[in-house]
Amino acid sequence: MIIGEYRCKIDGKGRLVIPVKMRTLFSDDTGSAVYITRGLERCLFLYPSAQWTVQTEKLKSLPFTKGDPRAFTRLFFSGAFESKIDRQGRIALPQNLFSYANLFNNAVVIGVGERAEVWSEQGWEEYAKKALDSYSQIAETMLEP
Repeated sequence: MIIGEYRCKIDGKGRLVIPVKMRTLFSDDTGSAVYITRGLERCLFLYPSAQWTVQTEKLKSLPFTKGDPRAFTRLFFSGAFESKIDRQGRIALPQNLFSYANLFNNAVVIGVGERAEVWSEQGWEEYAKKALDSYSQIAETMLEP
């Protein structure tokens, strides 16, 4: 389970330092592959290798004859990038994903269960403030039997 909120640096070569507590969650028998793609609300989704396989199987089962699933899978997969965690705990991020998520020198990495998300500091602060204001209301609608 990938959890927590971490403030991280992005170096001059476009590499993001993965928080130490998350690094082991991205390592498995196949190594330390991390799959990165466009997320929602201008963040990036980071998947460990095993979870990437699960997610891609779900998306492959969507009907390609319908417009919304077709558009989503196009954007999801066309923005995808495979990276490896280096010895210093960094992953490379391509320029198109930097631009998409409005990333600069600092980022916020959050755990969201089966994946992590990378947000610009400003993007996360704005999103979290708005979501926290309605946190109780959201819980009421989601947790009702």
